Amino acid sequence: MITDVPGVLVGHFQRLEPGWATGTTVVLVPDGATGAVDQRGGAPGTRETNLLEPENLVQRVNGICLSGGSAYGLAAADGVMRWLGERGHGFRVGAAEHEVVPIVPAAVLFDLPRSEWGHRPDADFGYAACEAAASGPVAQGTVGAGTGAVVGSLKGGVGSASEVVDGGTVGALAVVNASGEAVSLATGVPFAADHEVGGEFGVTWPSRPASLPSARTDLNTTIGVVAVDAALSKAECRRLAVAAQDGLARAVRPAHTMFDGDTVFALATGARELPSGQGPFGEATRAAALDTLCSAAARVFARAVVHGLLSAESAAGVPAYRDVWPEAFGS
Repeated sequence: MITDVPGVLVGHFQRLEPGWATGTTVVLVPDGATGAVDQRGGAPGTRETNLLEPENLVQRVNGICLSGGSAYGLAAADGVMRWLGERGHGFRVGAAEHEVVPIVPAAVLFDLPRSEWGHRPDADFGYAACEAAASGPVAQGTVGAGTGAVVGSLKGGVGSASEVVDGGTVGALAVVNASGEAVSLATGVPFAADHEVGGEFGVTWPSRPASLPSARTDLNTTIGVVAVDAALSKAECRRLAVAAQDGLARAVRPAHTMFDGDTVFALATGARELPSGQGPFGEATRAAALDTLCSAAARVFARAVVHGLLSAESAAGVPAYRDVWPEAFGS
């Protein structure tokens, strides 16, 4: 999972009850990490993304806030800032320990139809998600920002995956809420099923079509984070985010539509230095190492999307994969 990258914490908070199906997920790096973002599609909902551009002052972020609630849900980041600020984590602007400005970029997805109007995440959601943040296994499925998520005709959710490569550990967390489908409705097989490693999905793929009413809203957005333990610049970090979007395109068809605001953040904790040779080919050596990380970023993000699909449980009247193809789970 993304928490296999040392120093990365994940927490969820959600409300799933009559009138409510929404939530917030935080990916925290309290001690700071180099950050970047890649946004695609025509309907983004984001906050503090311009500061991640390589030419701008701030180099490190303290957390990423992912939330339901459409643009209203951006308020959840206020709670994340409050939690980090209370603990002295952030960009220092004064001599005292508490004089910091936590750097918390955020992105939101559209899940408003799953809750009564006015029921959406606020600052308390972000704060509660931070209180729940931990370095252990990540809860997946209908939790956090994935509580009201829908992917095509099925229930979406939160998924996570990781991989170890020569350059270090690469992890991803995806909140799957796409206009496109993540599974072939003609066979029941996810588009990124071939990315499975060691039977991790734990299912037997079906081979039959499904006929089910569409739950499409045409206003969606898949959001997520990819993290590595390498020491990268902001520009190199952005290459990771770009590659993770490739993983999304493998797992969802179509991806990056005018009705999606697909946004992926990248974090580099800096625990490992990338190899860099001497002489005229030194830069090529570093670029090759970065390319290894980027290739892994695409794979782990695609796997995270499948985990989000398979782990989701039905909510707000939207059927889950396990409801449509129960035989995949041996039932």
